[in-house]
Amino acid sequence: MTAVAEKKVRGHDGRMSLGAHLREFRKRLFRAALGIVVGGVVGWILSDPILSALNQPVRDIVDSQGRAASLNFTDVSSAFDLRLQIAFTVGVIISSPIWLYQLWAFLVPGLVRKEKQYAVGFVLTAVPLFLAGATAGWYVLPHMVGLLTGFAPQGSTSIIDARPYYDFVLKLMVAIGVAFVLPVLLVLLNFAGVVSAKAILKSWRIAIMVIILFTAIATPAADVASMFLLAIPMIVLFYTAALIATVHDRRAAKRALEPEKDLSQLGF
Repeated sequence: MTAVAEKKVRGHDGRMSLGAHLREFRKRLFRAALGIVVGGVVGWILSDPILSALNQPVRDIVDSQGRAASLNFTDVSSAFDLRLQIAFTVGVIISSPIWLYQLWAFLVPGLVRKEKQYAVGFVLTAVPLFLAGATAGWYVLPHMVGLLTGFAPQGSTSIIDARPYYDFVLKLMVAIGVAFVLPVLLVLLNFAGVVSAKAILKSWRIAIMVIILFTAIATPAADVASMFLLAIPMIVLFYTAALIATVHDRRAAKRALEPEKDLSQLGF
């Protein structure tokens, strides 16, 4: 946008009008939606290997438990609907840097320089951490499917509806992905001055208890290995966030003392 055009949009006081805000929102929304659509096309192309990967834990039931199991589609359109759902999910994940940037770019005019840096740092850190959490959820998925279906009596057949099964997988991966991002939110709140490092460290018992409770709910209670597999990296991320917050608070306290030191040297 040129300087003349920006002046027309913002007016004399430097603020954007309501119409300019709506046009900016429409532009950012269109670009975010376009990114999701392009990612959705990639997701549709990848739907076959994704469906095969989703079906693998079900096929493993035959080998591990010695009984029949299958992933089924209950009506004519359910296979097509599931592929659309997979394509949309993959599209949102693949295009996350695009729509997160568009969201940030829309909010930038209302942020000061330091808050912009915090927002950029949050986006750049949150995306890979979310993907790492989703990957961890995908890794424990076969153990969970095998354990949960193991409660069926011997000689029975596990006929699993594809749509609820996919919803279960999606909720598991999203929940663990969001849990991996929460420590970054703690750091952001600390940098913004909302939460101190001392308060974060003081709540370590509550944090560990919540993490253990969350992983116990996200994984079957009997699958202790999967529970600890998820809990350990989350605890490490929590203490990493506390360490970063501690370093930040010490630097902030040191900077606050420097003006007082300068004034004392001048004789005030």
